[in-house]
Amino acid sequence: MQQRVEGPRADPVAMAGEFFDHAQSENRLFDGVMQHVEADQSGVEITVGVLQVDFRFRHSITNRIIEVRAVTVKSDLRRIHRPRLGLSLSRVARIIDGNRIRDQIKGELKPRVSRLAAQKRVPGLAVVLVGNHAASEIYVRNKVKTCQELGMCSEQITPPDSISTEELLVIVDELNAREDVDGILVQLPLPIQVDTKRILLAISPEKDVDGFHPYNVGCLVAALPAPRACTPAGILQLLKRYQIPIAGKRAVVVGRSDIVGKPVALLLLHEHATVTICHSKTADLAGVCREADILVAAMGRPAMVTADFIKPGATVIDVGTNSLETRQDVARIFRNSAERLAAFDKRGRVLVGDVDPIDVAEKSGAYTPVPGGVGPLTIAMLMANTVESAERRLGVC
Repeated sequence: MQQRVEGPRADPVAMAGEFFDHAQSENRLFDGVMQHVEADQSGVEITVGVLQVDFRFRHSITNRIIEVRAVTVKSDLRRIHRPRLGLSLSRVARIIDGNRIRDQIKGELKPRVSRLAAQKRVPGLAVVLVGNHAASEIYVRNKVKTCQELGMCSEQITPPDSISTEELLVIVDELNAREDVDGILVQLPLPIQVDTKRILLAISPEKDVDGFHPYNVGCLVAALPAPRACTPAGILQLLKRYQIPIAGKRAVVVGRSDIVGKPVALLLLHEHATVTICHSKTADLAGVCREADILVAAMGRPAMVTADFIKPGATVIDVGTNSLETRQDVARIFRNSAERLAAFDKRGRVLVGDVDPIDVAEKSGAYTPVPGGVGPLTIAMLMANTVESAERRLGVC
């Protein structure tokens, strides 16, 4: 039904812009969706005070057509869905953009770093990287770069891979004693001759910005202030900043590692979710997962979580980062996607999470993509832990 609006006839282009802004601000049409759709064609019809926009999209993951008609009268947004090929807009999942949340967190940390610098000194992070491990070198380089972007002090210590446990303990003890170091991170994995547990236990709990020390794990269990494991803390930030309800919801965590599975289960429990932890011995794993309003996949098995595991409309958090090394696997998992196959031909590998990327896009209500979902939050939360450590140690709040 058309409604009349007071005032002169509006400019169609201006009204179209206003419509897009309104739709985005309300998170009702484009939030997340536009990351995986390409506008094929659109038209605008203007009547007095009424804007109608017809959209026709091709979803880049599922390769299906979505047709939508949207009508807005001033601030009133109403939608009519006209699904084609079995996919309606209401079934297109919101994409939880980790890069966007990472940037928000970094923006919030910058003034805190500036305040510390003005009152005392900048926060300091020391990273110990033993030997030459290509993946670890890239990860450490990204940490150092983020420190520089935030105006923090970063120090990289690179002993040879022949180092002994006792020699590495000396380095950790020296860092524990330094007043200018607020966070210590020993990059894993360590060489086989090094006792990893002894090294991690030697790090002072107040400087354990990875959140792995038993003292900090105990604080997590008791809901006391202490550094939290970075990836689980990042997952909570994604859920909260996307305003996904947690309290009273059923959460299922697939994977029981000390790094992700156990701590994220505890964090969800503290947010009043009803939590189930699943693992390789869980009976009817798919059936248990289908009960989840929030499903966290952290098993390290490429595309293991398929449509059969996902409750329609559930929020799916994909922690996995797996490299597909054969063209056959890429074709199978991405359903012969020309884009993904071209990426494999160019790079020789394609990343995929623990969740089937096609199934999650069609069946979930919201999900984290791989890459660009959980991953960016890990370093962001490491920076947050380091800043919080500096604030506690220096008495700056």
